Amino acid sequence: MKQFFPFLDWMTNYKKNDFSGDLTAGLTVGVMLIPQGMAYSMLAGLPPIYGLYASTIPLIIYALFGTSRQLAVGPVAMVALLISTGVGALAELGSPEFIGLAITLALMVGVIQFAMGVFRLGFLVNFLSHPVLSGFTSAAALIIGFSQLKHLLGIKIPRGKVHETLINVFENIQAVNFPTLAIGIVAIAILLIIKRVNRRIPGPLIVVLGGIIAVIAFGLDAEGVKIVKEVPSGLPSFGTPTINGDVLTALIPTALTIALVGFMESIAVAKAIQAKHKDYKVVPNQELIGLGLANIVGAFFKAFPVTGGFSRTAVNDQAGARTGLASIISAVLVVLTLLFLTDYFYYLPNAVLAAIIMVAVFGLIDYKEAIHLWHTDKRDFWMLAATFVGTLVLTIEEGIIIGVVLSLAVVIYQTTQPHLAILGKIPNSNFYKNITRYDDLIEREDVLVVRFDSHLYFGNVAFFKDQMEGMMTERGEVLKLFILDANSINSVDSSGMHALEEVLEFCKTNDTLFYMTSVKGPVRDTFKRTHFTEKLGKNHFFLDIQNALDYYDTNERQHIEAYALQHNEK
Repeated sequence: MKQFFPFLDWMTNYKKNDFSGDLTAGLTVGVMLIPQGMAYSMLAGLPPIYGLYASTIPLIIYALFGTSRQLAVGPVAMVALLISTGVGALAELGSPEFIGLAITLALMVGVIQFAMGVFRLGFLVNFLSHPVLSGFTSAAALIIGFSQLKHLLGIKIPRGKVHETLINVFENIQAVNFPTLAIGIVAIAILLIIKRVNRRIPGPLIVVLGGIIAVIAFGLDAEGVKIVKEVPSGLPSFGTPTINGDVLTALIPTALTIALVGFMESIAVAKAIQAKHKDYKVVPNQELIGLGLANIVGAFFKAFPVTGGFSRTAVNDQAGARTGLASIISAVLVVLTLLFLTDYFYYLPNAVLAAIIMVAVFGLIDYKEAIHLWHTDKRDFWMLAATFVGTLVLTIEEGIIIGVVLSLAVVIYQTTQPHLAILGKIPNSNFYKNITRYDDLIEREDVLVVRFDSHLYFGNVAFFKDQMEGMMTERGEVLKLFILDANSINSVDSSGMHALEEVLEFCKTNDTLFYMTSVKGPVRDTFKRTHFTEKLGKNHFFLDIQNALDYYDTNERQHIEAYALQHNEK
């Protein structure tokens, strides 16, 4: 039962001393979540109130069905940007149609994540390799940051790519509203200082309160400083998201991207935090179910797509969160805000929300990873670079597709041309190593020993056969024994069996014996089913290379040499 309802685990084992940590963490994250939710809602192209709607029901649902006890679910910058770009292509930002599509998108994302969890498809996120995710995240952070320049500078900038935004900024630099810019710069400075001093201090709330006070005290709204204005009060009403065939089809690419990227971000931070706690385990497929249900149920209460966030989760953990009750407390605080405090956000400057977003996302630019990969793995570096440039120059969805395609291409390349090694004997031992990595290894002219480091399947059989036959051909007539060390071969499919049979025929044609060593149980089973054991000969399988050579020297070498002598005399 606890497997499907994880909250039963922490609820039945709840201790009195857990409550103080949950209460402190819940209130701290809730205070952070209110301004962040409004900021990310604005980034998504929605009125700020929808960020608060997305910070209520989804948090409670995840706390009940998710396996992480510290993960802080809610609006995040990356998902907000994907909503803005994906839904923005179908409707005008902030319009009733746009809002309806964003809520429908939450339902779609939830259904996709829930289905992936039920059918145990969490492994699919493995196709988003770390270099791809790093390149994508860094590019998205830049896009998000530059998209906020219009609010930071107080000028009108049409939507566009990063280079188009920068061009528009320079063309309209004379129209900058300096009070707005001053508010934004001061807010950014305060947020950065607080991050350095103590991350548990609710920096976003401090700058929100400061911004509101500054606007009221100095009448800055009359000086052209854009403010949030009226924020509706009250809880979100229950409603059914718009379900239309054409709409669903148009939103599928965005929904898939958010479902995968959102889960990837969530599971990464959940596992990182769980490593510090040994009293529970994060289960990826149950995480998908928890996030999926949070988005599905949230969609019926006017929430846009949510996922686990890095910064809030870190604060949640540092503040002492012990169970999912901390998230429920955060949601209750947001509910109280919706009921009683929305009027106080009327004079909140948009520049402050922009500052909150920019400080949050620029920390996601992972230039250190790019430098590290440049020195350690050029292939991964170029994968990161291609994803980064593709996301920056094209679109978010196209950028992530480029990354996934590159990841698959690398996997295919590695599996179709796997590593193999010619082995030689370490002097005065029975151990055999790669001749290119060790000096003074003993190689016999009449024996070729090869280790193949991969599954043998349809994708690499041509490479396998060409390499084996090529190495034997290079040895010429002096080669009398070919040994395939199968220690690294975990499985062989039907194409692999055909390749082995062709290599066996090649050996027979060239009067060369074929032995196999260290064959694993599942591979032996395949050999028995396909009768390859009889074709090769039961006495041609050995536990290790030295056993094979001892057998060859004792039982077959003399016969081969005698036959060769008789053949030459004739």
